[in-house]
Amino acid sequence: MLNFPCLCARSVPPFRCCLNPYVVLKYLRGQNSQEAKITSIEDRSSRVIRNIISTLEPGFGVRLWSGEHIGPTAGPTLLINDPALLRQLIMRPKLDTIVEGWIAKSIDIDNGSLFDIVSLASKGKLKKQLKNLPKWQLLKDIPALVLGGRGQKRDSGLAKDNAFVSGSSKEAITHHYDVSNAFYRLFLDERMVYTCAYFTDWSNSLDQAQEDKLELICRKLRLKPGETLLDIGCGWGSLLIYAAKHFGVTGTGVTLSEAQTALARERIAAEGLSDKITIHIKSYEHLEGQFDKISSIGMFEHVGAANHDTYFSSMNRLLKPGGLYLHHAITRRAKRSKSAWRRKTPENRAIIKYIFPGGELDHLGMSVANLEMYGFEVHDVENLREHYARTTHLWAERLRAQYADAINEAGEPQTRLWLLYLAGVSIAFARGTMQINQTLASKRMRGMSAVPQTREDLYK
Repeated sequence: MLNFPCLCARSVPPFRCCLNPYVVLKYLRGQNSQEAKITSIEDRSSRVIRNIISTLEPGFGVRLWSGEHIGPTAGPTLLINDPALLRQLIMRPKLDTIVEGWIAKSIDIDNGSLFDIVSLASKGKLKKQLKNLPKWQLLKDIPALVLGGRGQKRDSGLAKDNAFVSGSSKEAITHHYDVSNAFYRLFLDERMVYTCAYFTDWSNSLDQAQEDKLELICRKLRLKPGETLLDIGCGWGSLLIYAAKHFGVTGTGVTLSEAQTALARERIAAEGLSDKITIHIKSYEHLEGQFDKISSIGMFEHVGAANHDTYFSSMNRLLKPGGLYLHHAITRRAKRSKSAWRRKTPENRAIIKYIFPGGELDHLGMSVANLEMYGFEVHDVENLREHYARTTHLWAERLRAQYADAINEAGEPQTRLWLLYLAGVSIAFARGTMQINQTLASKRMRGMSAVPQTREDLYK
């Protein structure tokens, strides 16, 4: 339900009213009937946008569907291509409306990227600036926009209706990872590593940073020739190939993605490692045997809180006594109460609905507590937040540079969704609203652990 400036008490804050909104609408229709007859929905939409932009004064320009340009003419420009978009946002003030508008190209960016728009957003205090909005003019225009149509819900068909379950099913994994191997190849590094890179220098290439990440993982696990390594959610097999070639291990990978497995097996064969690496299309809980080392790199986000017991008990069962386990996962910040923690932000809900159906993030304290509860000893935790902000930024820029080829491979709606997703998560990591941690643990036992007394071997 809409809220409007109060007509009966000046002390009431703007856009909060003690009157019934429909009473306000009736009043305004009577007072402004003549203006409503001569002013089109398009005119009212452009006037609302013009008033907002002129008040907030962002560092980027805005071009409307009519060709009218508001604000700076040099640099990036936000395009609003559909006058109905504003009405849709009023009727459905949800992030989904913006996502669908972006997919449909009702919103677009010219001469720049989402990163540029965010960096040039208004630098002043938003609450203070909003006080300067021409409230009575907005009060005339916004109800008329509401009355002008229903603001129909857009539907790109890319959202999953059953996205908000706890844990990703095989269908959900297919939704994300089986878009197209060729599509992912357009923006990933040469090894096709789809997890956070590690930048020993911020100017390093993506290829170098991903190689350094694989090296760091192998060092943290203290891999030795002849050992067995299990990689949970092995993707295109990059870590297993690297570990087998450079550390002499025998590798086993599990994944639920048919497309990833097919390419991983091709790459393993091309490297002459078919006798050293085996990939299974199955869930980790159905594996048997024990392994010297286990890595879980960017997979745990799919597990879901309802399945933590099965997951951690499986990791303990599959790891040999004293063996090492590396838990690499995206997390959210902890909250002061469990109820606050359980509330998902609009951004989090959008990612689950469009990108990672069934996905669920924990917080660092929950990860550490689960490891200890299920028989592990935690040795090290390293936060790689800035590294993932850089990684996803490079992915987004590389995909934008290959825009035409990406459309040919996956279609424009899917390409635009991935561009929005990659840029959005990069911004979230840069701002610190999302974290990513590598947690090294061993299967608890008496005596000395398999971890050296110093960490000199990691960073020499």
